[in-house]
Amino acid sequence: QVQLVESGGGLVQAGGSLRLSCAASGGIFSAYTMAWYRQAPGKQRELVATFTSGGSTEYADAVKGRFTISRDNAKRTVYLQMNSLKAEDTAVYYCNAKMDYFTHLNYWGQGTQVTVSS
Repeated sequence: QVQLVESGGGLVQAGGSLRLSCAASGGIFSAYTMAWYRQAPGKQRELVATFTSGGSTEYADAVKGRFTISRDNAKRTVYLQMNSLKAEDTAVYYCNAKMDYFTHLNYWGQGTQVTVSS
């Protein structure tokens, strides 16, 4: 029903910046809570940032002050601006859309690789 297509990943040097984009099709985009997760090799997938349908944002401690999540409901797109990147940020980043009440409405993007070199 909902499809998420990510872009913007790549290779960047430590201290640099990247902007990830996630374009959504299907569903009522504004009704979904959007989030970014990441998973490094051999590690569990972790929640990076959340932008709720009500307009609130939350960040993992590891990225606070460096990453910013935003959304453009008209463009049906959520973004993750990543600044001051560190080697520890290297991971596959996944876009997620979900509804808290209708828990079965939970969708994932294909993931995009972010590699930070030092």
